[in-house]
Amino acid sequence: MIARMETPLDFIIRGADPLGVRESSLMVLRKNSFVSLNAEAARAFANSQPDTPVPVPHQDSLHCTFLPPWDFLNYLLLLEALNYCFWDREPRWRVSYAGSDHDGYWALVAALHRAVREDQIPVWDARWMANATPEDVARLLRGKGRPIPLLDSRLAHLREVGRVLLERYEGEFANLVSECGGDGPGLVLAVARNFPSFMDVTEWNRRPVMFYKRAQILVADLARMLPQHVLGRVRGLEALTAFADYKVPQVLRKEGILEVSAEFAAQLERHEELPVGSPQEVSLRAATVWACDWIARALGDRWRPTAEKHRQAPMAVDVDYLLWCAGQDKTGLRPYHRTRTVYY
Repeated sequence: MIARMETPLDFIIRGADPLGVRESSLMVLRKNSFVSLNAEAARAFANSQPDTPVPVPHQDSLHCTFLPPWDFLNYLLLLEALNYCFWDREPRWRVSYAGSDHDGYWALVAALHRAVREDQIPVWDARWMANATPEDVARLLRGKGRPIPLLDSRLAHLREVGRVLLERYEGEFANLVSECGGDGPGLVLAVARNFPSFMDVTEWNRRPVMFYKRAQILVADLARMLPQHVLGRVRGLEALTAFADYKVPQVLRKEGILEVSAEFAAQLERHEELPVGSPQEVSLRAATVWACDWIARALGDRWRPTAEKHRQAPMAVDVDYLLWCAGQDKTGLRPYHRTRTVYY
């Protein structure tokens, strides 16, 4: 139960929840019977972390940051529009590129880099996106093993991004970013409103629960990958939450921070598919949001006595990145939950 750590309701009351993700997921965490959080484990994990930054994965160099900023922004929007649901039975979808085999998210990054560098496909061009054919997306995402899951949905997202950019923003995502004036949470909501495929909202007892997983990653990546450009100077990142998916809760379980009921654990061990919006799936995502907040707060408590004014307080997005990178090492991980969804 969540009583093992004081719930930081003051965090919400102070207005630091502009997305509604924390408050709506707290409702789930309080009422569900499938998952709970262990505060002591969260503190122990925080205390075990080195003071050095998380190493950037070598695959990060595959992002198309060499593109001009306006083109890069369109590329980044497309990347996050396609960034979901890579799990499958073996042989999973993989992409061989730059001397390595890539799977999951990195396979998508590699495929887009290959498209730009080798195939001369203008993936940043809104007209190309809006008019993409099934053959175009099949070529773009070709790989080894099984085809990438939900290929039809990815084509629909590709077309949606191009169409909306052309109809509302003169073909440039930069225009929407500029409209938001550096307001990170505002940009998350604007993306979700304008691009329906990013509207990651579900229900719990007939009440909305917001997650905005891909829209939040989009804004965090914009700030991380374009820091020297005016369009990448995003404020309010501390108001973003963890990007609730299936990899981060897997690591949280390994660390004993996220605990699941015996019945639910058995479902996960059997690799049972959880329907989108099922109580188990929503509970896991809600717990992920709050677990990352707890770890961020524990890290902040640990750093505060050093009074290092130059050191930024850890944020939920930092913890999410730490856990996601840790999850690339499969050692000791229990099975992740399996949900066919376009949201993560």
